[in-house]
Amino acid sequence: MFLSRLRAYLFIDPAIVVATLVLGLASMFASLFDSRGRTQHAIARLWGRILLAVSGARVRFEGLEKLHQDASYVLVANHSSYMDTPVVLLLPLQIRFFAKSGLFKIPLLGGHLRRAGHLPVVRENPRASVKSLTEGARLVRERGVSVILFPEGGRSPHGLREFKEGAAYLAIKAGVPAVPIGITGTRYMLPMGSAHVRPHEVTVRIGDPIFTTGMKLHARGELSQVLRQRVAGLIGAPLAEPSPSERAM
Repeated sequence: MFLSRLRAYLFIDPAIVVATLVLGLASMFASLFDSRGRTQHAIARLWGRILLAVSGARVRFEGLEKLHQDASYVLVANHSSYMDTPVVLLLPLQIRFFAKSGLFKIPLLGGHLRRAGHLPVVRENPRASVKSLTEGARLVRERGVSVILFPEGGRSPHGLREFKEGAAYLAIKAGVPAVPIGITGTRYMLPMGSAHVRPHEVTVRIGDPIFTTGMKLHARGELSQVLRQRVAGLIGAPLAEPSPSERAM
């Protein structure tokens, strides 16, 4: 354990910081010339590969044949570690993210995120949240990209928390398939509240796409529950009971 921590703190963590700074600046520069975000996405995929390589991750995909590179999807995944982000960037799709709204207020970074095609999550303002999801649906339709959401609303230390309905809303609004994705192994690689990155095998299981053509927005609650059940099945996790605050939302 001592040697593992020493390796993480002296090699892996500094390498991650350097890669993030260098490629982040490269992506910001590229965004000045590429308004569609494809160059930025290529840089982000390179960043993901570097992080996983220096971390000693062995990533295995199951069900990739269910995804078509020329199609658009709303990808719905569980979230247990910061390492989930570089992992999903390896999927062979043009992926855009919903990021915390505060990041869009930071000079330079906010402009870069918008030019790359990413969108803000506005949890404290329902009207702004709906507007952002509607913009996401337009982005999916017009640019032919896929959007990934972690509908638990944050990382989960165990089990699978209740899903917010935003992912289901977005899939129905855009009229594209919602794809459940189960990620296992990242929680061990980098647990919540830790900087100790450990080599480990990561498995990404892709479920059957759920087609939303013809669905009405009032069906988003039911679709969200179906997605949660399928993600739980993909990761073999119990469905965690919602907290009192989650029940009130």
